Amino acid sequence: MMDAKTAVPVLGALAQETRLAIFRLLVEQGPDGLPAGRIAGRLGVPAATMSFHLMQLSHAGLVVSRRQSRLVIYAVNVGRVNGLIRFLTEECCGGRPELCLPATTASRPKPRTVRRRTR
Repeated sequence: MMDAKTAVPVLGALAQETRLAIFRLLVEQGPDGLPAGRIAGRLGVPAATMSFHLMQLSHAGLVVSRRQSRLVIYAVNVGRVNGLIRFLTEECCGGRPELCLPATTASRPKPRTVRRRTR
């Protein structure tokens, strides 16, 4: 369970433009992740700078890495992200957590059922 003492460094890691861009890119990629070089290329960030930012995200527990041959693949640590979201929303909206759903979920229109008339 995440608490304020744990959440602050995690939020701090995201409070930088390049790291936030890396995080968002890795969220889009899902569990497969991306090699560090491809992340750098997609975001137009020099390799040394990318290494620094990935290290910061790793120390905050937001990304995990794995070796795949000669490449280091980075992916979002979904458990850590879910813990942060849970921490941020657990006391939300006067005890009505359904009001705290992400905008992409809450604002998504419900599928309409098309009824066919029988002749």
